[in-house]
Amino acid sequence: MLLAFDIGNTNIVIGLFQEDTLASHWRITSDRQKTYDEYGLLLDQLFQSCGLKRSDVDDVIISSVVPNLTDVFRTMCERYFQTTPLVVGNGLKTGMSIRYDNPKEIGADRIVNAVAAIEQYGAPLIILDFGTATTFCVVNDKKEYLGGAIAPGIGISLNALVEKTAQLPKVEMTVPDKVIGKTTVSAIQSGLLYGYCGLVDGMVHRIAAELGYAEQDITVVATGGLAEVIHAHSETIHQVDQMLTLKGLLTIYKRNEKLHRANRSASDAVSREKDGAVC
Repeated sequence: MLLAFDIGNTNIVIGLFQEDTLASHWRITSDRQKTYDEYGLLLDQLFQSCGLKRSDVDDVIISSVVPNLTDVFRTMCERYFQTTPLVVGNGLKTGMSIRYDNPKEIGADRIVNAVAAIEQYGAPLIILDFGTATTFCVVNDKKEYLGGAIAPGIGISLNALVEKTAQLPKVEMTVPDKVIGKTTVSAIQSGLLYGYCGLVDGMVHRIAAELGYAEQDITVVATGGLAEVIHAHSETIHQVDQMLTLKGLLTIYKRNEKLHRANRSASDAVSREKDGAVC
């Protein structure tokens, strides 16, 4: 089985694939203070709840936008699963051309999402990921990754509003009945949620115009925490796919599996030689 980690700033999404089927998946909090042992024991608990064992895992792939957690999870995989994980980054085969001034600046999750969306929905595409930040990724009709846009996430926007004002309360992010709020709470909810729908639709309109495409020719795919809520009130989102990143990790793993296994075997051989020399 393939174990996949999507490590974000707020949450870590974990998927376990049996060949091409997502057999189990979990979402946990990203905690930069946790050690590799703590994450390893947490995974043991998640596995046990589904009747799984560590030995069921054949290999691991990681996508991460949190560098120190990348190192923690790499060590955890080596200690708990006795395998060196494949980490999404420069040098991997994605099957997608990247037309970005500095590809090293692109978050791994954005590349993974684009790979999955092309595989699932074709091109051209706009991929939205509603996470700590809201990202827009653009793929043209040649399946080339062009770039995109990054906006503060809804949660960050709400926290900033509360922290920087004296009298505005933190509210639950639910959809109010009307755009015109009659209370402070409903007014904030309207500004956040309907305002965010306006941001999404406005960005899609501008991206389509800049590319010279008719909007009906571009598939807009959304993923992430509030994707369903925004989709329900947006004019431009066509698909919501909450497993998009995990699907992309599976695709990238399959495109790099042979080389990864070869490199891992070579590394294991070197380790055995060193162990023998010490003895």
